[in-house]
Amino acid sequence: MAVSTSSLRVYLLAGVKTNPCSFNACQSRLTEQLHAEGIEHTIQVLFPYGDASRSLMRQLMEVKTDLSNRMRAGRIGGKYVWQQIKDTVKGEKALFIGHSGGGAAAYQAARMLVEEGSVRDLRVVQVGSPRTPIDPVLKDRVSYFHSIDNLGKLNDPISRIGSWGGWTRAGRTMPTWNRFKYAPGYVEGIPTVGGHADYFRNTEPFMDTESVCNLDKTIGRVRAWLKEWL
Repeated sequence: MAVSTSSLRVYLLAGVKTNPCSFNACQSRLTEQLHAEGIEHTIQVLFPYGDASRSLMRQLMEVKTDLSNRMRAGRIGGKYVWQQIKDTVKGEKALFIGHSGGGAAAYQAARMLVEEGSVRDLRVVQVGSPRTPIDPVLKDRVSYFHSIDNLGKLNDPISRIGSWGGWTRAGRTMPTWNRFKYAPGYVEGIPTVGGHADYFRNTEPFMDTESVCNLDKTIGRVRAWLKEWL
């Protein structure tokens, strides 16, 4: 990536029942890489649905409110994130990286910031997240990464939850169902080792036969997508 002197705010958003230290390795790696590239930045970790101490069922119900394009009042996780950052992010570039339900909250918070004109430019990265319908106006600002097996098939059950689908009609033809009508602008599979909770692991046994850890694979894919933007 080209060296930049612009200020960047990075938000790491956790999913349900997540330990406070879950993003430590990811935060360290991003700090190291952005610093090396001369990108002035700050990184903040947020828990849209609370941490591992909260009720799982309550957190899951809150995630559900972020999985559709309902009225603004219904986006519980997204609204929480928006409230936490709206007064500090104005005028800067913002990058949201959300894991699992945090990816849904990341999109909803970003959408609210765009609606009110608070952010100069932003990007949203959803990792192992449920499928949240993306407004076509924002789709090119949103990417989606999910785990795949050795055959290239999706193997993260959380990534099967939700839908990007919608009815499409051309002229006088009968409406047809388009599974990707409201999909993010970029979708890619990552051959990670382990399960849904392991995208940001950087130690054994979360390394492939070439000793590349899940964290490096995930961050590598994200950086490649962000190359022109940063």
